[in-house]
Amino acid sequence: MIEPALESRAIAFDYADLYQAGAALPDTSRYAGLILLGGPMSANDPLPYLQTEMAVIDRAVTLGTPVLGVCLGAQLLARTLGARVYRNAEREIGWFDIHLAAGAASDPVLSGLRESETVFHWHSDTFDLPAGAELLARSDRTERQAFRYGRALYGLQFHLEVTPQMIVDWCVQDENCGDMRELSAPPDPQYNRMRLNEVARLVFGQWCDLLAWRPGLERRLRAAGEIQGVT
Repeated sequence: MIEPALESRAIAFDYADLYQAGAALPDTSRYAGLILLGGPMSANDPLPYLQTEMAVIDRAVTLGTPVLGVCLGAQLLARTLGARVYRNAEREIGWFDIHLAAGAASDPVLSGLRESETVFHWHSDTFDLPAGAELLARSDRTERQAFRYGRALYGLQFHLEVTPQMIVDWCVQDENCGDMRELSAPPDPQYNRMRLNEVARLVFGQWCDLLAWRPGLERRLRAAGEIQGVT
Protein backbone atom coordinates (compact mmCIF):
# COMPACT_ATOMS: atom_id res chain seq x y z
CA MET A 1 0.00 0.00 0.00
CA ILE A 2 3.03 2.33 -0.09
CA GLU A 3 3.53 2.12 -3.83
CA PRO A 4 0.16 3.70 -4.76
CA ALA A 5 0.93 6.71 -2.56
CA LEU A 6 4.23 7.23 -4.36
CA GLU A 7 2.72 6.73 -7.80
CA SER A 8 -0.19 9.09 -7.12
CA ARG A 9 2.36 11.86 -6.54
CA ALA A 10 4.55 10.88 -9.51
CA ILE A 11 7.42 9.98 -7.17
CA ALA A 12 9.90 7.59 -8.79
CA PHE A 13 11.31 4.88 -6.52
CA ASP A 14 13.86 2.09 -6.47
CA TYR A 15 14.10 -1.09 -4.39
CA ALA A 16 17.31 -2.05 -2.60
CA ASP A 17 17.12 -5.66 -1.37
CA LEU A 18 20.22 -5.59 0.81
CA TYR A 19 19.66 -9.07 2.23
CA GLN A 20 20.28 -10.66 -1.17
CA ALA A 21 23.83 -11.83 -1.84
CA GLY A 22 25.69 -9.30 -3.96
CA ALA A 23 22.94 -6.69 -3.73
CA ALA A 24 24.13 -3.24 -4.74
CA LEU A 25 23.67 -0.34 -2.34
CA PRO A 26 22.59 2.80 -4.21
CA ASP A 27 24.04 6.18 -3.34
CA THR A 28 21.30 7.12 -0.91
CA SER A 29 22.47 10.74 -0.72
CA ARG A 30 20.85 11.22 -4.14
CA TYR A 31 17.37 10.26 -2.93
CA ALA A 32 14.69 12.48 -1.44
CA GLY A 33 13.60 9.86 1.11
CA LEU A 34 14.14 6.37 2.48
CA ILE A 35 11.57 3.69 3.33
CA LEU A 36 12.77 0.82 5.54
CA LEU A 37 10.51 -2.24 5.57
CA GLY A 38 10.10 -5.25 7.84
CA GLY A 39 11.43 -8.78 8.05
CA PRO A 40 11.49 -11.83 10.33
CA MET A 41 14.96 -11.11 11.70
CA SER A 42 15.76 -9.06 14.80
CA ALA A 43 17.36 -5.64 14.62
CA ASN A 44 19.92 -7.07 17.07
CA ASP A 45 20.99 -9.93 14.79
CA PRO A 46 24.68 -9.65 13.72
CA LEU A 47 23.84 -9.55 10.00
CA PRO A 48 26.08 -7.46 7.71
CA TYR A 49 23.19 -6.05 5.71
CA LEU A 50 21.50 -4.78 8.88
CA GLN A 51 24.72 -2.97 9.79
CA THR A 52 24.75 -1.51 6.28
CA GLU A 53 21.14 -0.41 6.66
CA MET A 54 21.85 1.31 9.96
CA ALA A 55 24.80 3.12 8.35
CA VAL A 56 22.41 4.32 5.64
CA ILE A 57 19.95 5.48 8.31
CA ASP A 58 22.71 7.30 10.18
CA ARG A 59 23.65 9.15 7.01
CA ALA A 60 20.00 10.06 6.41
CA VAL A 61 19.78 11.49 9.93
CA THR A 62 22.86 13.60 9.25
CA LEU A 63 21.58 14.85 5.89
CA GLY A 64 18.03 15.50 7.11
CA THR A 65 16.56 12.97 4.67
CA PRO A 66 12.95 11.94 5.47
CA VAL A 67 12.78 8.33 6.67
CA LEU A 68 9.84 5.97 7.11
CA GLY A 69 10.66 2.80 9.08
CA VAL A 70 8.08 0.01 9.30
CA CYS A 71 8.33 -2.77 11.93
CA LEU A 72 11.95 -3.95 11.62
CA GLY A 73 12.63 -0.66 9.85
CA ALA A 74 11.29 1.26 12.87
CA GLN A 75 13.44 -0.84 15.20
CA LEU A 76 16.56 -0.19 13.09
CA LEU A 77 15.75 3.52 13.10
CA ALA A 78 15.32 3.50 16.89
CA ARG A 79 18.55 1.56 17.37
CA THR A 80 20.47 3.92 15.07
CA LEU A 81 19.19 6.81 17.18
CA GLY A 82 20.66 5.16 20.29
CA ALA A 83 17.58 3.38 21.68
CA ARG A 84 17.46 -0.21 22.88
CA VAL A 85 15.65 -2.93 20.89
CA TYR A 86 14.55 -5.99 22.85
CA ARG A 87 11.98 -8.78 23.10
CA ASN A 88 8.46 -7.56 23.83
CA ALA A 89 6.55 -9.03 26.78
CA GLU A 90 4.32 -10.84 24.27
CA ARG A 91 4.07 -11.24 20.53
CA GLU A 92 1.56 -9.04 18.74
CA ILE A 93 0.29 -10.82 15.62
CA GLY A 94 -3.03 -9.98 14.01
CA TRP A 95 -5.51 -7.11 14.17
CA PHE A 96 -5.21 -4.89 17.26
CA ASP A 97 -6.00 -1.28 18.10
CA ILE A 98 -3.41 1.44 18.31
CA HIS A 99 -4.16 4.49 20.45
CA LEU A 100 -2.94 7.85 19.21
CA ALA A 101 -1.09 10.19 21.55
CA ALA A 102 -2.31 13.76 21.91
CA GLY A 103 0.43 15.08 19.64
CA ALA A 104 -0.64 12.85 16.75
CA ALA A 105 -3.64 15.10 16.02
CA SER A 106 -1.30 17.82 14.75
CA ASP A 107 1.42 15.57 13.40
CA PRO A 108 2.16 16.03 9.66
CA VAL A 109 1.89 12.29 8.95
CA LEU A 110 -0.64 10.90 11.45
CA SER A 111 -3.10 13.80 11.57
CA GLY A 112 -6.57 12.86 10.38
CA LEU A 113 -6.62 9.46 12.08
CA ARG A 114 -9.14 8.48 14.71
CA GLU A 115 -8.11 8.38 18.35
CA SER A 116 -7.93 4.58 18.01
CA GLU A 117 -7.44 2.60 14.80
CA THR A 118 -7.47 -1.15 14.20
CA VAL A 119 -4.33 -2.07 12.24
CA PHE A 120 -2.30 -5.17 11.42
CA HIS A 121 0.65 -6.26 13.58
CA TRP A 122 3.35 -8.90 13.33
CA HIS A 123 6.25 -8.43 15.72
CA SER A 124 8.04 -10.00 18.66
CA ASP A 125 10.44 -7.16 19.51
CA THR A 126 9.93 -3.64 20.73
CA PHE A 127 12.17 -0.64 21.40
CA ASP A 128 12.71 2.22 23.80
CA LEU A 129 11.77 5.68 22.63
CA PRO A 130 14.89 7.41 21.25
CA ALA A 131 16.03 10.44 23.22
CA GLY A 132 14.44 13.55 21.74
CA ALA A 133 11.73 11.60 19.86
CA GLU A 134 7.99 12.13 20.28
CA LEU A 135 5.76 9.13 20.98
CA LEU A 136 2.76 9.19 18.62
CA ALA A 137 0.95 5.89 19.26
CA ARG A 138 0.79 2.91 21.60
CA SER A 139 -1.21 -0.31 21.91
CA ASP A 140 -2.33 -2.43 24.84
CA ARG A 141 0.50 -4.90 24.22
CA THR A 142 3.21 -2.54 23.01
CA GLU A 143 3.89 0.83 24.57
CA ARG A 144 5.77 2.31 21.61
CA GLN A 145 3.95 1.86 18.32
CA ALA A 146 4.87 5.04 16.46
CA PHE A 147 7.32 7.88 16.94
CA ARG A 148 8.73 10.91 15.15
CA TYR A 149 12.30 12.10 15.50
CA GLY A 150 12.97 15.62 14.32
CA ARG A 151 10.73 16.80 11.55
CA ALA A 152 10.74 13.92 9.11
CA LEU A 153 11.98 10.63 10.63
CA TYR A 154 9.13 8.23 11.45
CA GLY A 155 9.02 4.75 12.95
CA LEU A 156 5.82 2.66 12.75
CA GLN A 157 5.82 -0.68 14.56
CA PHE A 158 2.54 -1.75 12.92
CA HIS A 159 1.85 -2.65 9.27
CA LEU A 160 -0.30 -0.30 7.23
CA GLU A 161 1.29 -1.48 4.00
CA VAL A 162 -0.15 -4.99 3.94
CA THR A 163 -2.68 -6.34 1.46
CA PRO A 164 -4.79 -9.43 2.19
CA GLN A 165 -2.55 -11.39 -0.17
CA MET A 166 0.53 -10.37 1.82
CA ILE A 167 -1.04 -11.54 5.08
CA VAL A 168 -1.90 -14.92 3.55
CA ASP A 169 1.65 -15.25 2.24
CA TRP A 170 3.23 -14.34 5.58
CA CYS A 171 1.17 -17.02 7.30
CA VAL A 172 2.65 -19.80 5.15
CA GLN A 173 6.27 -18.65 4.99
CA ASP A 174 8.68 -21.10 6.62
CA GLU A 175 10.33 -18.44 8.79
CA ASN A 176 6.95 -17.62 10.37
CA CYS A 177 6.01 -21.18 11.34
CA GLY A 178 7.04 -20.63 14.96
CA ASP A 179 4.83 -17.57 15.25
CA MET A 180 1.89 -19.36 13.65
CA ARG A 181 2.07 -22.28 16.09
CA GLU A 182 1.38 -19.85 18.95
CA LEU A 183 -1.88 -18.60 17.40
CA SER A 184 -5.21 -20.30 17.91
CA ALA A 185 -6.11 -19.45 14.30
CA PRO A 186 -4.48 -17.56 11.40
CA PRO A 187 -5.29 -13.83 11.20
CA ASP A 188 -8.26 -13.03 8.97
CA PRO A 189 -6.65 -11.18 6.02
CA GLN A 190 -9.91 -9.36 5.19
CA TYR A 191 -10.88 -8.32 8.72
CA ASN A 192 -10.36 -4.54 8.60
CA ARG A 193 -9.17 -4.23 5.02
CA MET A 194 -11.30 -1.28 3.91
CA ARG A 195 -10.41 0.97 6.82
CA LEU A 196 -6.75 -0.10 6.69
CA ASN A 197 -6.64 0.96 3.05
CA GLU A 198 -8.03 4.38 4.01
CA VAL A 199 -5.50 4.79 6.81
CA ALA A 200 -2.65 3.65 4.56
CA ARG A 201 -3.56 6.14 1.83
CA LEU A 202 -3.70 8.96 4.37
CA VAL A 203 -0.52 8.16 6.32
CA PHE A 204 1.68 7.18 3.38
CA GLY A 205 0.40 10.08 1.32
CA GLN A 206 1.18 12.58 4.07
CA TRP A 207 4.64 11.08 4.52
CA CYS A 208 5.25 11.42 0.78
CA ASP A 209 4.38 15.09 1.10
CA LEU A 210 7.41 15.49 3.38
CA LEU A 211 9.81 14.53 0.61
CA ALA A 212 9.93 18.06 -0.77
CA TRP A 213 10.96 19.40 2.65
CA ARG A 214 14.62 18.36 2.69
CA PRO A 215 16.45 21.71 2.47
CA GLY A 216 18.19 22.34 -0.84
CA LEU A 217 18.25 18.71 -2.00
CA GLU A 218 15.72 18.89 -4.82
CA ARG A 219 17.11 22.18 -6.12
CA ARG A 220 20.67 20.85 -6.03
CA LEU A 221 19.87 17.54 -7.73
CA ARG A 222 17.63 19.06 -10.39
CA ALA A 223 20.43 21.46 -11.28
CA ALA A 224 22.73 18.47 -11.71
CA GLY A 225 20.11 16.49 -13.67
CA GLU A 226 20.19 13.72 -11.06
CA ILE A 227 16.85 14.00 -9.28
CA GLN A 228 15.42 10.68 -8.08
CA GLY A 229 12.65 9.75 -5.72
CA VAL A 230 12.63 7.13 -3.01
CA THR A 231 14.68 4.04 -2.33
